[in-house]
Amino acid sequence: MIPNADGDEAITGLDSLIRVNGPRPDEGAIRRAVRIILDGGVVAFPTESFYGLGVDATRHEAVGRLFRIKARDQGQPILILIPSLESLEQYVAAVPKVARELINVFWPGGLTLIFEATEQVLPLLTGGTGKIGVRLSSHPVAALLACTLGHPITGTSANLSGNPPARSAGEVSRAFGKGMDLILDGGRTQEVKASTVLDVTVDPPVVLREGMISTSDLKGFI
Repeated sequence: MIPNADGDEAITGLDSLIRVNGPRPDEGAIRRAVRIILDGGVVAFPTESFYGLGVDATRHEAVGRLFRIKARDQGQPILILIPSLESLEQYVAAVPKVARELINVFWPGGLTLIFEATEQVLPLLTGGTGKIGVRLSSHPVAALLACTLGHPITGTSANLSGNPPARSAGEVSRAFGKGMDLILDGGRTQEVKASTVLDVTVDPPVVLREGMISTSDLKGFI
């Protein structure tokens, strides 16, 4: 066992945990994480809210493995983190005017927007709804991970379904043991709320989960 960046003992081997500087993540660590993701692996990483679990969102077998690791019902959708704003229209069928206005104000950041998915999005990610949650992350590690990969990674929270999300590498390790192929340890996350989830496929948009961004912050849009 080795201590993580918070001084806790992490139940993991040294080869499966890399400490990364949150504000300025080491590109070598990110490249290693990307290689693991491209090989179908699961990587835990810090986000602006909690730790997330990233797999290649374009690979059915990797997403299926993620569902099994989390013990997540396949009827529950999983959001994706896109590498850039320019890539958004590859994965969503339409970007309503209100969504563009929201993006201009809140992206990158803690707002997950629900869109109608294109055929490029795996049905497993939509939970059979035909809709996909999308976010452009403001966290340097999460953002660089998606950008280096060049296409979306999953951004589901690092927890067994129904349990509290992990806020440190040690909590990830204790939750999943050897189920993680790699943990990027960026220290303890500061946020105590998840991203806010807003469905922009309806007019007016509907808040499905209030989180980092309050309903009052969205008042002018909904």
